[in-house]
Amino acid sequence: MRRILAVSGEDRVEFLQGLVTNKVGPAPCWAALLTPQGKYLADFLVVPEGERLLIDVDARLADDLARRLSMYRLRSKVAIEPMDLAVARGTGPAPAGAIADPRHPALGWRLYGAEGDDGTDWDAIRVAHCIPETLVELIPNETFILEAGFERLHGVDFRKGCYVGQEVTARMKHKTELRKGLVTVGIEGAAPAGTPILMADGREAGTLFTQSGGRAIAHMRFDRMGEGLTAGDARIIP
Repeated sequence: MRRILAVSGEDRVEFLQGLVTNKVGPAPCWAALLTPQGKYLADFLVVPEGERLLIDVDARLADDLARRLSMYRLRSKVAIEPMDLAVARGTGPAPAGAIADPRHPALGWRLYGAEGDDGTDWDAIRVAHCIPETLVELIPNETFILEAGFERLHGVDFRKGCYVGQEVTARMKHKTELRKGLVTVGIEGAAPAGTPILMADGREAGTLFTQSGGRAIAHMRFDRMGEGLTAGDARIIP
C-alpha cells in the first residue's frame, strides 16, 4: 500500500534536492533518503505535479519520512502534507495521465488519483530484473543503496551535488569495489525471506529474499558465490 506526501512552496525543488539521492527536476524520479552514514531510510518516487511535488512512498514509512523531512525544513519555504490520493499501476497500455515507472521499463506505469492493479505478478518482474522492494530487500538503517542496485535503476545521481549521506555513497562508488550486493540466483525449494545463505562449510554467504519461478533475489558476498550454497532446506544456484 502506498501513501502520497505533497511538498509545496517556492523552495520545494531546492529543498528536496539537498536531501535525496537523485536529481529533482521536471521528470519523475526514484530516490532515497539516507542517514548521514549513508544507510537507507526510505525510497520513493518524486513526481512533479503543477506547483507541488508528489512523494509516492510505502505507507509503512510515510509518517517517519514526513517527520524527517519536516526536521530538515528549517527556514525553507515549503509545506509537507499527506494527501488522500490513490495510486493505480499496471504493465498494459498506459491510461491517460499515467507516468512511466522511472526505475525500469518492466515496471510499467503509475496513475495518481485512480485505484487498481491489473494483476501483474510484480514479484516475478522484480526477481527477473533484480529490483529491490521496500522493507524486503531495502531495510532501514541497514541497506547501502549501491549494494541494492540504485545506480543501475536510476535512483542516484553522482553529479547533482550534496545530499544527506552523499559522502559515504560517493566514496563507495569511486574509492572502493563493492564486495557484496543484490543478485538474482536460482533456487530449488523455498525458504522465508531473510533466511541466511550458507556455504557448504557453514560460513554465511548472504541472505535470501524475494522468490518467484525458481529464481530469487539474494544479498550475496561476491567472493562466496559458488557450489554447495543452501538457504534452509532450499538449494541456491549462483
